[in-house]
Amino acid sequence: MSPNFGERRDGVSPDLVVLHYTAMPSCAAALERLCDPLAEVSAHYLICEAGDVLALVPERARAWHAGVGSWGAVTDVNSRSIGIELANDGLQPFAAPQMTALEFLLGGILARWSIPPHRVIGHSDLAPARKGDPGARFDWRRLARAGLSVWPDARQDRPDPGGFVAAARTFGYPDVPFDILLRAVRLRFRPWGCGPLDAVDMGMMLDLSRRFPVDAGGVRP
Repeated sequence: MSPNFGERRDGVSPDLVVLHYTAMPSCAAALERLCDPLAEVSAHYLICEAGDVLALVPERARAWHAGVGSWGAVTDVNSRSIGIELANDGLQPFAAPQMTALEFLLGGILARWSIPPHRVIGHSDLAPARKGDPGARFDWRRLARAGLSVWPDARQDRPDPGGFVAAARTFGYPDVPFDILLRAVRLRFRPWGCGPLDAVDMGMMLDLSRRFPVDAGGVRP
């Protein structure tokens, strides 16, 4: 168990899940840091490369994993989320046993707290100006196929920077400079995309914002 946690503010329950990579040389090193009271960081779970799931903070408690950031109207993400750390340096593919363990863990969390798949996000989504995890090697599409996250339908639309920003904000992304926003969206949904905003970027963001408006109280057909 980690000593680094507190009560969720205002009595709220978790309605987000935030995924991270540890960016450390080993799972043991990450565990030591997440349990170090001087580090003042923690997560609810740490998943090692071999698929071992370590429970560090009770789900009902507020872990210290998200830092400054937002998703839709949520600004105290720590109070509204469950944080999962994946042992990975950010450069390697995520091990198959680790992804299998994540899917099993996520399925239980979403069921226990009635969290919809579109509220499973990355650290880079809520804090795109300063974070890049779980990174380009993370298989978001696999989670979406398992019903544990979301993925845009294949479509293309005329590139429109203003419309792209509006759609991204509707989906949940915070108010950040355009280049940072585009990089964050691509990191999540199109990690090898490059160059200026194009029709693929525009189409996927419009689709996501239409089907999964973050603060609309539900998912649109």
